[in-house]
Amino acid sequence: MIRVAIVGLGGISAAHLKAYQAFPERCKIVALCDIVPEKAEKRAKEFGLCCDITDDHHKLLSRKDIDLVDVCTPPYVHAEISVNCLNAGFNVVCEKPMAASLEECDMVIAAAKKSGKLFSSIAQNRFLTSISAFKQTLDSGLAGEVKHFQVDSFWWRGHCYYDMWWRGTWEKEGGGCTLNHAVHHIDMLGWMMGIPDEISSTMTNVSHDNAEVEDLSVSVMRFGRALATVTASVVHHGEQQSLTAQCADASISVPFSAHASISKQNGFPTENPELEKKLAEAFESAPKLAHEGHEGQIDNILTCLENGSVTPAVTGEDGRRTIEIITGIYKSGSTHLPVKLPLSKDDVFYTVKGIQENAPHYYEKTRSEQDLGDGSIQVEADYGRKR
Repeated sequence: MIRVAIVGLGGISAAHLKAYQAFPERCKIVALCDIVPEKAEKRAKEFGLCCDITDDHHKLLSRKDIDLVDVCTPPYVHAEISVNCLNAGFNVVCEKPMAASLEECDMVIAAAKKSGKLFSSIAQNRFLTSISAFKQTLDSGLAGEVKHFQVDSFWWRGHCYYDMWWRGTWEKEGGGCTLNHAVHHIDMLGWMMGIPDEISSTMTNVSHDNAEVEDLSVSVMRFGRALATVTASVVHHGEQQSLTAQCADASISVPFSAHASISKQNGFPTENPELEKKLAEAFESAPKLAHEGHEGQIDNILTCLENGSVTPAVTGEDGRRTIEIITGIYKSGSTHLPVKLPLSKDDVFYTVKGIQENAPHYYEKTRSEQDLGDGSIQVEADYGRKR
């Protein structure tokens, strides 16, 4: 039985709590921690938990009845809590983003290596059948070499969204929609394509004058000769999120679609229905995952701990790769210049301090609310699962 403590009982914690409760024979929640204990008490009652409640994660560090700490706090303390818990001998899973800078990512990875404990950064979209099938189809090579990868991370958030006390500042949230919404899609881009060689980005704030951070960014990334375009947004009505790989012989997308062309004698296209059929069959034949989303990732982490492994499906290095791409976007968007990756440790954007001192403040935060009233949040897109 794996004993779990959850630190931070805000909106995202509900997804984690539901995931753990899907495996009652394998894990038990023994502690909840939040700087506002009433939030923890409310969650305990909501999920029928009988466990300890505390207001400071430091009070957990000397305990011997905890195997795994799950960090669900605002981003600015992700690294600090993760490092403290790893150093105390706990395994750690941390919500996205892994940390607020590359320097903090490296601190977490070093602490995990030194302690010999598991660390995993949440990337729950990898554990969706549709995304798994998309990657499997792409990796099959049926569509040919990727020429262009399009990422549409389209979300919509109302003006009051940034009234929450920790949102909308470089200090507490660490960034805007690129870091805290597109992080899901950028993780999938890195998972499928690796680290880009170069990033050119522009970013702005067009709809939220109560936030310092961006609410829209558009980036072009170069992977060898291939290009990727990434739009990160919280101003897109309809939130129609998608990934599309334009390959040498066909395109494939999620939500799933496939289009294949062959050339006529004059160079104009005609359809290739045979290849489109093969791609559809490859997508549909991919195995359906037994557990999806957060539940799928928690299942993987529990399995690793049960088997004595410290190498989960999503590692600290995976989380760092995502932060490196996002940092490249922020550096390019701030300097209005192309940025080559990887970034060095002496780069000004390597540290939290450097990001805060060099990133633009589009507006100043005007309100700071502890609670916006509705605790429900959206954690992932559908990606065609309701077909």
